[in-house]
Amino acid sequence: MADRPDPLADRPKASKRESKPPPSKPPTGPRSVELRPEEFRVKGTDKGELATQIHKNTGKWAGREAALVLTFGGSRNGEAYAHRVNSLLGKGRPDMFTKKTATDDFHNLGDPVSTAKVRVYFYTTPGG
Repeated sequence: MADRPDPLADRPKASKRESKPPPSKPPTGPRSVELRPEEFRVKGTDKGELATQIHKNTGKWAGREAALVLTFGGSRNGEAYAHRVNSLLGKGRPDMFTKKTATDDFHNLGDPVSTAKVRVYFYTTPGG
C-alpha cells in the first residue's frame, strides 16, 4: 500500500479564518425585452399637455428604459395621432424614451378621436 497515503496520519486542520465567498459581480451581457408590456392612456391635442400626461403616467416606471413602444390612436386618423404621441415621448420622460427606443403607430377604430393607448416594452436588467 505504498502508493496510498496513510489513513491514520494527521490530516491538515482547517484554517480558523472563515472563508467568505467572493463578492458577487453584477450580471453582464445583452439585455432582453420584457414579454409583458406596461400600458397607459393619453388624450387631448395640446403638445405640452400630452408631454405632461406622458411624464405623469410613466412615473411608476422611472429609472427603466423603454425598448419598444406601440401606440394605438383612436378613430380613423388614429395612426397620425399615435405618431404625434410617439414624437412627444422623449419630451415627457427623456431618460425612459431615448432616440434608440423603437416606436410604431397604429389606429384603433373603437377608441375616440384624440386618445391613445400606449404599450411600453421595457428592457430587462442583465441576467434578469
